[in-house]
Amino acid sequence: MTVGDLVTEFEAERGHLLAVAYRMLGSRSEAEDAVQETWLRYAGALTDPAARARVGQLRAWLTTTCSRICLDVLRSARVRREAYPGQWLPEPVVSELPTADGFAPDPAERAVRADQVGFALLVVLERLSPEQRVAFVLHDVFAVPFGTVAEVLGTTTAAARQLASRGRRAATAPDVPRHTADLAEQQRVLAAFTAAVETGELDRLVRVLAPDVVLVGDGGGHLPAGRRPILGAETVGRFLLGIYRQAGRFGGRLRARPVLVDGTLGWQLEMPYRDDRTLRMVSAYAVHEGRITGVFHQLNPEKLSGLPTLGPDDTWPPRG
Repeated sequence: MTVGDLVTEFEAERGHLLAVAYRMLGSRSEAEDAVQETWLRYAGALTDPAARARVGQLRAWLTTTCSRICLDVLRSARVRREAYPGQWLPEPVVSELPTADGFAPDPAERAVRADQVGFALLVVLERLSPEQRVAFVLHDVFAVPFGTVAEVLGTTTAAARQLASRGRRAATAPDVPRHTADLAEQQRVLAAFTAAVETGELDRLVRVLAPDVVLVGDGGGHLPAGRRPILGAETVGRFLLGIYRQAGRFGGRLRARPVLVDGTLGWQLEMPYRDDRTLRMVSAYAVHEGRITGVFHQLNPEKLSGLPTLGPDDTWPPRG
């Protein structure tokens, strides 16, 4: 095969591979690196026509190769994340609100959002071992047969089933914020949330929050975000009112834009911070039965470097 043939064949699968890698790693940049490494292995292994002919389904071969790369990354990342300052949240994929076909126009963003698992589930996946996460994502999200999952993990089919089952139980544990709302319900709930925040009335805000709501913030050591989750409607409500009350002191300099965060409705915000810095934040929400069950604040600037700067029309409260 020519180099051009290899490139064409691989590019047809890039979106799928990026979606797989992002769900395994929770980082867009690490996922892109894993896909690039997959390309290098593909180009090195399948240039020979005879070797390419022995590959039955290219997508399966590429998915297996990419998954093995991700597994190695996850195993090495455990040490880094155990030493992470404070709470760890995934690097969000932020995109514009849906167009008529329900997707953002950027093909890369569209690929990552395909087979969407949502930001809340990406947070839950951090509880899993690397092997459980790979097994769960491959089988439950992308319907990869357990035989192939076992091949990726270097184990038996029975063991692969058990690993995916453990991942499934973790994803549906009682303390996991449930997210079942479609975009229309998310819009209604966040509109009520915004109105409650604007009034500053705790009782009104609490009615929008689930009794067992959890709030998680990731400052990465750069910004204060709390070292532990905040639990319970009243505690979370007081915390949120404090944030927006403080932000309100900056008057018109608080900016916000409604966006999709890994396919669910959220906000991108900017506000002045000490030392003349600008605090940038992406907020994602889990919504179930008309209430917010999870609030996720990503403030780590290292995970928000790709965000566009908000403009003068992006005022608070955010307008959808």
